[in-house]
Amino acid sequence: MSSEEEKNKALVRRFLEAQSKGEVDTVREMLAPNFVVHWLQEEPENHRERYLRGLAEEQGAFSDIRYIIKDQIAEGDKVMTRWTGRGVHDRGEYAGLAPTGRESEAKVIDVHRLEGGKIAEEWKGTNAVENVQEERLAQVDQELLVARRIQQASLPKEVPLLEGWQISPFYQPAREVGGDFYDFHLLSEGRLGLVVGDATGKGVPAALVMSTTLGMLQAVSAALDSSSSSPGEVLKRANEALTVRIPPNMFVTCFYANSAYTHGQVIRRVRA
Repeated sequence: MSSEEEKNKALVRRFLEAQSKGEVDTVREMLAPNFVVHWLQEEPENHRERYLRGLAEEQGAFSDIRYIIKDQIAEGDKVMTRWTGRGVHDRGEYAGLAPTGRESEAKVIDVHRLEGGKIAEEWKGTNAVENVQEERLAQVDQELLVARRIQQASLPKEVPLLEGWQISPFYQPAREVGGDFYDFHLLSEGRLGLVVGDATGKGVPAALVMSTTLGMLQAVSAALDSSSSSPGEVLKRANEALTVRIPPNMFVTCFYANSAYTHGQVIRRVRA
């Protein structure tokens, strides 16, 4: 390897070090006036300033930023660097993503072309925005999986036996979690309360309303457990309690029947 190639590798190392430390003026000085970064879609004359703004945005969103260089290869006026960046996303939004307080990691391969001792071009195998977005999507997927397990755990584990009836529940949300629900209320005198409902919308908001509704119906049916309590009274009381606990733009369509009432299948809307 020539001495010039060694100098180029050292310059790129200094360039990355200045970025990790947030030394915007140093980075600006090291960029050629006609610097081009090939992952930007803007006109070339905008690349230099847009690159510096991106660095400032990163510093404004992350603390404890560290760049760790793994390998470097130089050939002619180009240097390829494999490095890992780490930082805690705790200061502000980044690419529209709210801070989490967690450490993020980006594994990056850069190719830089040098000209006259300056960084003239950059090719990036990946960038920090993509890494943060992919990391956040992975976190969302994990959180949805946990939410689905919690939701499924709130549904009945066993189907009660009711003379003259065969009950076979089937539950399949449109997404990872949803607003559909069913439940059984074991009442006094061998009676059974049957609940089938759907919270408006899909996803986590609907699942939260669904969970709240299930709990409220359980509490109300237990409190009104008597031969004189009708399904309509249970729904009325649940409606009154839920009105102040769910968003005004959401509602629950709910069917509640009691085995003690042969004509007690009442369809009501529990709404805010």
